[in-house]
Amino acid sequence: MPLALLALAIGAFGIGTTEFVIMGLLPEIAGDYGVSIPTAGLLVTGYALGVVIGAPLMTVLGNRISRKTMLILLMGLFVVGNLLSALAPSFPLMLTGRIVTSLAHGAFFGIGSVVAADLVAPDKKAGAIATMFTGLTIANIVGVPLGTFIGQAVGWRTTFAVVAALGVVGLLGIVRLVPAMPRPEGARLRGELAAFRNPQVLLAMAMTVLGFGGVFAAITYIAPMMTRVAGYSDGAVTWLLVLFGVGMFLGNLLGGRYADRKLMPMLYTTLGGLAVVLALFTVFAHDKFLAAIAILLVGALGFATVPPLQKRVLDQAHGAPTLASAVNIGAFNLGNALAAWLGGLVIAAGLGYTAPNWVGAVLAAAALVLAFWSAALERRTPAPGAAAAVPAPVHH
Repeated sequence: MPLALLALAIGAFGIGTTEFVIMGLLPEIAGDYGVSIPTAGLLVTGYALGVVIGAPLMTVLGNRISRKTMLILLMGLFVVGNLLSALAPSFPLMLTGRIVTSLAHGAFFGIGSVVAADLVAPDKKAGAIATMFTGLTIANIVGVPLGTFIGQAVGWRTTFAVVAALGVVGLLGIVRLVPAMPRPEGARLRGELAAFRNPQVLLAMAMTVLGFGGVFAAITYIAPMMTRVAGYSDGAVTWLLVLFGVGMFLGNLLGGRYADRKLMPMLYTTLGGLAVVLALFTVFAHDKFLAAIAILLVGALGFATVPPLQKRVLDQAHGAPTLASAVNIGAFNLGNALAAWLGGLVIAAGLGYTAPNWVGAVLAAAALVLAFWSAALERRTPAPGAAAAVPAPVHH
């Protein structure tokens, strides 16, 4: 494994910790600021929307500098945002800190995916992307539970200060381990934008929005769901998040392994399974054991979609993958924002803390429909360059 992949995974670990730790701390943050849990959920929605906006914005701004330099600058922005979150005296300033942090997220994973794919052979690209995202999944096994424990025991502000320190470690790792990879010659914004004229790129991004949104519909409100419906103690939320992280880790490895072999069948399986598990979660949430199993499966099935969806965008974007890759990371977070908002709506409407699971099931099912549509469209559309290759006669 190239050491550069390790550096990218370190950065991903810090980003994954700050993205997901908020779920376990929503009740504490809501109590400190005197807001409702659905209102505190805006910290998830705001972060996700910041990624959606920041992914293309930061990528375009960094179009004229090397990818390594851009990754360093993004990690610096990440550190500043987390420090602002740790020190915020009011909820609006806390939300501002989350948005500042989120601006680094999409471009980091988007540019990082391209760098990771360029470091390995063509038949190992999805595996390399999965290696980088391993940092994100390990964050959910180690960083998020530890951050949740610190937040509940010492205070959530300490959690964000520790996350800022993680960002510094990630920054130093990139400086030391990622090789200097100059901006590709001939790379132009117009060429990057041309990728969005490909319907398959747009369909892959729509699958990303809906599929991963299904995960966040349930996980955003995991703390109140588990404590007020399943009957777990507040302290048990930490270990439930570990379980979710284990599922993410396993799903990411499987997704990376099989996406290089059978990408679309992998998506059919994971999206279909995710829709079924989320629907069952509305019932399983009333039983401690079944709820824990559901959390593990949601993490595994949800994150098994990440490497194949990211690879599909890279494949379909052809020679101009950087912006498309970053925008697809934004698409993951657009799904997160949509799902967190819809989940808050159904809770606020009095439908209960399990209602977001139904929202997630519908979103995942919609993503599955798009996957079948994308495959059908691909079968009817010749691959680029295929027409030119057909007329050549074969001589024996």
